[in-house]
Amino acid sequence: MAVSLSNSKLSFLIHLKTRLHLFHPKPSFLSFRFLSFATPEEAAAERRKRKRRLRIEPPLSSLRHQQQQVQPPRPSSPTANQNPNAPKLPEPVSVLSGNRLNLHDRILKLIRENDLDEAALYTRHSIYSNCKPTIYTCNAVMAALLRQARYADLLSLHRFITQAGVAANVVTYNLLFSVYMDCRKADTAMEHYKQLINDGPINPSPTTYRILIKGLIDNEKLERAMELKDDMLSKGFDPDPIVYNHLMSGHAKDSNPDVVFYLYEELKEKIGGSVLDGVVFGSLMKGYFLRGMEKEAMECYEEAVGENSEIKMSAVAFNYVLDALSKNGKFDEALKLFDKMLNAHNPPRRLTVNLGSYNVMVDGYCAGGSFKDAVDLFNSMGEKGCRPDTLSYNNLIDQLCKSGMLVEAEELYNGMKEKGVKPDEYTFVRLMDICFEVNRPDDAAAYYRTMVESKLRPNLGVYDKLVDGLVKVGKVDEAKSLFDMMVSKLRMNDESYKFIMNALFKVGKHDEVLEIIGRMLNEDPTDFSSELEKFVMEALRKEGREEELTKLKKDVEEEKAKAAAAEAAAAKKAKDSAKEAVSSLISSNLFGNKEAKNKSATGNKNAPDIVPVPDVQDENVGETPPHSTSSADENVEQEPQGEANLEATEAGAREQGSSFTVE
Repeated sequence: MAVSLSNSKLSFLIHLKTRLHLFHPKPSFLSFRFLSFATPEEAAAERRKRKRRLRIEPPLSSLRHQQQQVQPPRPSSPTANQNPNAPKLPEPVSVLSGNRLNLHDRILKLIRENDLDEAALYTRHSIYSNCKPTIYTCNAVMAALLRQARYADLLSLHRFITQAGVAANVVTYNLLFSVYMDCRKADTAMEHYKQLINDGPINPSPTTYRILIKGLIDNEKLERAMELKDDMLSKGFDPDPIVYNHLMSGHAKDSNPDVVFYLYEELKEKIGGSVLDGVVFGSLMKGYFLRGMEKEAMECYEEAVGENSEIKMSAVAFNYVLDALSKNGKFDEALKLFDKMLNAHNPPRRLTVNLGSYNVMVDGYCAGGSFKDAVDLFNSMGEKGCRPDTLSYNNLIDQLCKSGMLVEAEELYNGMKEKGVKPDEYTFVRLMDICFEVNRPDDAAAYYRTMVESKLRPNLGVYDKLVDGLVKVGKVDEAKSLFDMMVSKLRMNDESYKFIMNALFKVGKHDEVLEIIGRMLNEDPTDFSSELEKFVMEALRKEGREEELTKLKKDVEEEKAKAAAAEAAAAKKAKDSAKEAVSSLISSNLFGNKEAKNKSATGNKNAPDIVPVPDVQDENVGETPPHSTSSADENVEQEPQGEANLEATEAGAREQGSSFTVE
């Protein structure tokens, strides 16, 4: 009876467990035990099954704990294993928002007002402010400086933002390449290009290769430009018609038409069909003209700008065609094309004319001797929204000066200020040269002074040319005045010193030569070389005054020795005064403590006699009082007080028997 009840109870429990599992399916990660197992084997099997599930699917608590311990790094925070020396990536354009966008707009306004100094200064001050400018703002300022050929200011700003940790983008590199190419430092530009390719965090752009290849051609490195073109293609860039046009134009300038046609055929092959970009047609026409194939050149011209032409002609493409026509005896055709370009010019929808168009036509007029037409055309470019720059002014001023038209050149120079264009060193040098040619040396000197006052940086060659011109016409005093003005601004060489000294010797102004030598010996004795000394000694010997140079050198040495002795005596006096001040301070502190202890002893008659002992642990020992009205402190102020404090501290340390180390 008991056995049957036990079996019925067991079957009931198994049935109940089955029904519960039907209504409550088990989770995949956990096995619940509702009731006791019937046998130990069943319990062991269930434990093994549970362990297998835990290995495959860990419990949620374990997952949460692991997620709390290992958090994924935020995109804005550097990872632990990131190289701190790795170059920084440039900021995306999305950062140009909010206050940084407002700052960008304010700096752009300064650029539009042609206040580049304030724009650059504002950018520098904002670097370490709460509103740091983006690289796009810095690029805008540097691009404006580049347009005005202010290369030194651009490089200074670039160096500043680099040290401030502003990551450069590809536009920054392109501006840097343009500066070095314009400054005839092609090797430096290529070094920066290699650095960008090997270590830079960004890739070059097609504009990068346009700038570098054109710069190499302008610096007469045509073969290196051809190699860079192949390097561009090997890196997966599409064949760029502008790059090919630069190379074709460079070979046309070197009178090598075979390479011009080779490059054109290579471009057609790389593109896989006809070339529809008209930028190469001007250089192709030059190739035909070099071969004497005038008919084929004009057919190429009709293909590019004809009525039914499918060629895409931009303002730059038109300019190359204008240049090919005007330099090969087809200036009338160039005039017709230029009128067509003016009529089709409809900004901003279609741009067919730019500053380069006017420059080409001005050169064409000047080549034909029509200087008045050239000046009229130059002054009319504002009607089409074009603004002349310094290079355009220099080009026309140079053409006028070569033809002896100084008055017209000066009128053009005076109009630069009205147009907001600043003349550069070349502008002044060209005007100086023509002034000497027409016997106006005073005006040449005035132009030079204006150049210096404009904070331009004339080199030693310009100075030598001006002084030579003044001396030739007998203006020695004016030459000496310019020498005094520039001697502190230019690093004069021996030839420059010899020239002005020889001019002064010829007019009998030996004392002024000795004055120049005395200034040289006082400021920098190395300027007075042995060769220069020999030259001066021979000139003075002719007048019997060679002893004056020896006496001058001796007097200068004695004056320097006296000055050094007086300086040493003043330093020793100040040091002794400082020692005396510190010693009196120590003595006053020690005796002050003794008097205080004696007073306390006499105040208490029952107290035993106390012998005062100097307290070497007193924190005042070895220190200079912060405020003192003694005469000794007035001497201490003549030199830094660190040496006096150091000696007093050493003395205090020796009294305490401790070691003292000076780093």
